[in-house]
Amino acid sequence: MPHRASVSLGLWVGVGGRYEPVELNGVSHFIEHLLFKGTSKRSAKEISQAVEGIGGYLNAFTGEESTCFYSKGRHDRFDELLDVLADMFLNSKFETAEIEKERGVIKEELAMYLDQPQHHVQELLNETLWPNQPLGRPLTGTMKSLDAITRADLLHFQRSNYVTDATLISAAGNLSHKRVVRAIARYAPRFPRGKRPHFAPAANPQVQPRVRIVTRKIEQAQLALGFRTCSRHDERRFALRLLNTLLGENMSSRLFQVVREDRGLAYNIYSSLSFFDDTGDLVISAGLDAENGDKTLSLIRRELRRLTITTPSASELRRARDYVIGQIDLSLENTESLMMWLG
Repeated sequence: MPHRASVSLGLWVGVGGRYEPVELNGVSHFIEHLLFKGTSKRSAKEISQAVEGIGGYLNAFTGEESTCFYSKGRHDRFDELLDVLADMFLNSKFETAEIEKERGVIKEELAMYLDQPQHHVQELLNETLWPNQPLGRPLTGTMKSLDAITRADLLHFQRSNYVTDATLISAAGNLSHKRVVRAIARYAPRFPRGKRPHFAPAANPQVQPRVRIVTRKIEQAQLALGFRTCSRHDERRFALRLLNTLLGENMSSRLFQVVREDRGLAYNIYSSLSFFDDTGDLVISAGLDAENGDKTLSLIRRELRRLTITTPSASELRRARDYVIGQIDLSLENTESLMMWLG
């Protein structure tokens, strides 16, 4: 992207919540936090200063199947961005005092999510869609699992999974491939060798609909309705992306028009997709007055049934396709979005 002033750099590890045994639920996210807490070369403050001090930023996230550490800055500061990420990845100290401090920080993060009903309902849905398996557990872990994770657990999990066969680096921006490869070659020999880890396939023992209800004293009821779908390798995912756009991805979608615009039953209603290595899901979410729950569910069911009976019109399908293509094009103008897509 020679016309861009910025470069985005991501260091990815192919391990996340799906790779965790139940007693170590949350360990991937815990490690993500600790890589910011100091290395043999930099303190936690010096890590952030090294990137923010050159006008960039640094962040990370943990998913079900991957963890990503990423930074963004001016293209002429690429070597400095890479040095910080490599230092975090290779030289983090996992000091006992920092572990205990961060354990408390993550508990506060967990409490924050529990205070957000629209987030909490998604975790309840995951538990219901994927019972007694990693996909159904919170990525942050639980209060119980966080208390049980030791320094030895953290180091063992990192050394077993943060290995060459599970690691990649993606970059986008005002760079050449040759320059990136040359820069990374200086660090490559220090990356620990090892085989890519594996996770257990998703299980689906369900034979009838499941309902999960949690009662809380809040102003608005949160609804999440989930369906298991295909994996990210399945060719049907492209049609499903268009179907999701028709159903609830934007303000033109059927659910938004019928539930919010026509009936005024919800401020927020949308559908979303998640794709994993061997499965996926489509989720419809809404925030509404509990008294409107039956009406809203009836309308959602009607729209879902309509999709199975009547083929969308050519014009509606064309609008959905143009929306998806437009969103892809817009995101690829951004170095960070392109780096994430590459990763």
